[in-house]
Amino acid sequence: MYKTLLTSNLALIAILAMGVQAHAGDIVVVMGPGSAALSKDQVANVYLGRNNSLKPMDLPGSNPLRDAFYKKATDRDRPQIKAVWSRLTFTGQGQPPKELSDSAAIKKAVAADPKAVGYIDKADVDGSVKVVLALN
Repeated sequence: MYKTLLTSNLALIAILAMGVQAHAGDIVVVMGPGSAALSKDQVANVYLGRNNSLKPMDLPGSNPLRDAFYKKATDRDRPQIKAVWSRLTFTGQGQPPKELSDSAAIKKAVAADPKAVGYIDKADVDGSVKVVLALN
């Protein structure tokens, strides 16, 4: 009985993990309509506090897209990102990205400010924003 329960739990975890990975493949970095394309390195530098020319916008920590974005864009996980921003904030070298409530708020912010950059699910893209980088 224990072995069957363990096997079914492992199968469920594998199925759920595949679903998160499939969803995570649809992440796009967006800016206002007149913006130029960005490279993955440029996006990583903005979201790691190395480039202050753009204003990064974050989804809430509870949004699974956030962790997937950071892994794909910076090759870092949540604790590593938190450590980077803790150090930068403590030393006065930067402030973490502004956290907004959802994709609609990200789109509104980047459409209104030519220096703002954010990430959303590809399915949420509309004419108010321009995809400057697709993360696969």
